Amino acid sequence: MKKALVITSFGTSVPEARAGITAVEEALADAVPGCPWVRAFTSPTIRRILAGRGEAVPSLPEALADLRNKGARRVVVQPTHLLYGLEYDKLKAGAEALSGGFETLAVGRPLLADTGDIRRFARCLSRDCPAEAGGAVVFMGHGTEHFANAAYPALQTALRLEGREDVYIGTVEGWPGLADILRQLGAPRRVKLLPLMLVAGDHARNDMAGTWKQALEEAGHTVSCSFTGLGELPWVQEMYRERLLDVMD
Repeated sequence: MKKALVITSFGTSVPEARAGITAVEEALADAVPGCPWVRAFTSPTIRRILAGRGEAVPSLPEALADLRNKGARRVVVQPTHLLYGLEYDKLKAGAEALSGGFETLAVGRPLLADTGDIRRFARCLSRDCPAEAGGAVVFMGHGTEHFANAAYPALQTALRLEGREDVYIGTVEGWPGLADILRQLGAPRRVKLLPLMLVAGDHARNDMAGTWKQALEEAGHTVSCSFTGLGELPWVQEMYRERLLDVMD
């Protein structure tokens, strides 16, 4: 084995949500036929939960060490992360610390890596969520203290430039937050809540369908929830494929 691919995700402990990760993994593997690949999850908590269920998923350092022992010399690490942030920074630093064991070790970009990605993402979201009279669409992202959180309000601006005054972007742990969304929505409407995350995991089921839905309903809105992670969308898979092909080149 001379070349290998490590597809690296944060991970999820929700079995139904795993479809988002699996779909992106399959798309990336199909993009480089014949190239061996392995899965790695960066969350120690997720790995521990899965181990308790009998599924061993390696960390990125463990996956790289195993590939080195098997003779891999040129390795690409492609993250499924949405944006640059604390998790991406840790992943890249971890990969670089082990790069000396390979001829080459490259790390791919996240999904929203530049303004072109954000504008393309906004166009696709707008197409997938057609406007409805008296309705609104609210996407819930994770959010981060990292400056990369600016991708969320940038995406909101890109949607406005697409003419979508009815689509709102919020985050659980960043800015804008739920209070910002409630203030913008104003009078009661029919609201669709959707996850702006690779998988519709714990946050989607507990925060989005729990705290957020309850707060919106208490404000008078009629709320429905979707549990489709971004990774399940074909156009998102294509964007990840392009990320991988860029770094492979």
